[in-house]
Amino acid sequence: MNESVGIVKTRSVDFDVELQLESGRVLGPLTLAYETYGTLNRSKSNAVLVAHAWTGDAHAAGRHGPDDRKPGWWDGMIGPGKVLDTDQYFVICSNVIGSCFGSTGPSSINPRTGKPYHLQFPVLMVRDMVRAQKLLIDHLGIEQLLTVIGGSMGAMQALEWAVHYPEHVRSIIPIAGTGRPSPMAIALNALARQAIYNDPMWRKGNYKPEHPPADGLALARAVGHISFLSDTSMQLKFGRRFSARDGQFDFFGQYEIERYLTYNGRNFVERFDTNSFLYLAKSLDLYDVSWGFDSLESALNNLACPSIWFAFSSDWLYAPYQTEEVVNVLRCLNKPVEYHLIESDYGHDSFLVEPEKFTPKVTSFLEKLSAES
Repeated sequence: MNESVGIVKTRSVDFDVELQLESGRVLGPLTLAYETYGTLNRSKSNAVLVAHAWTGDAHAAGRHGPDDRKPGWWDGMIGPGKVLDTDQYFVICSNVIGSCFGSTGPSSINPRTGKPYHLQFPVLMVRDMVRAQKLLIDHLGIEQLLTVIGGSMGAMQALEWAVHYPEHVRSIIPIAGTGRPSPMAIALNALARQAIYNDPMWRKGNYKPEHPPADGLALARAVGHISFLSDTSMQLKFGRRFSARDGQFDFFGQYEIERYLTYNGRNFVERFDTNSFLYLAKSLDLYDVSWGFDSLESALNNLACPSIWFAFSSDWLYAPYQTEEVVNVLRCLNKPVEYHLIESDYGHDSFLVEPEKFTPKVTSFLEKLSAES
């Protein structure tokens, strides 16, 4: 039986810098929250960077204490004997800037005003998040990462690492990713934004932490959560079952899927900052790996390392054709690329729900990479 990494602690590091952002603005000083698992070897050649998705954090594995009810969000992947085997690899996960779990974001104190940034926080791109991560990797004394792996927004970060820091990564593993979100994905985020903007408690971003725009954020999360699922997964989990608590002809009676979305949204409000949700959604919308390049081909031509890509058959948020667009260009450029379309009924969340369907390929990829060291 594979073991856990045990009790872990989230650490943070401060950088007295002004980070130049894609928007032309600067952000600094910076704080980055991160966790590490395993031991960095003497040659510092076994470091793996795990990049989290939209509402994730640095707590990818283990527990923060013996009474911690839930382990890290990718605990099944990280630990002794697991896919990211901490007996072999030194695994790092950092919270992205713009988030609300210890790294500098909209709820952080603006050193120029002494008050929270709120909407004075600059608009970020995924590329800016990766620039901040590079500061952390340099701080840890690591010159080259064995791989960068992540799903969804994490896949975007992995791709940005390979394009902008090709000499500092030996491989990337993007999962359920895209080179640029579709108009539909942007439209869904637009609905989520409007749900928040229409909540009077939002106060144009100047809400008090103890009085967030709970209704707006819960609805925004529900919109996002629908996009992570699939028709088949909703049929399997909920079907057309009406809530046993309600009468079927009660005007406010709900189906089980409705109750689930309400429950999920309310829980989300308790753990996530509204402005961070908005800023990270904007970062997703703005993502385009070819930003600043003449074309997608010229951007991907910078990628020099091997990459292995995974897409999921029922994912309609970042549909397989979007992953294949990037993979096909890499193939045309004769880059060392491997692609797997995984059959799964669980939509965009497949990489979290059914990791066993793709992890053997990740293990083989990493073993081959390590053998070449």
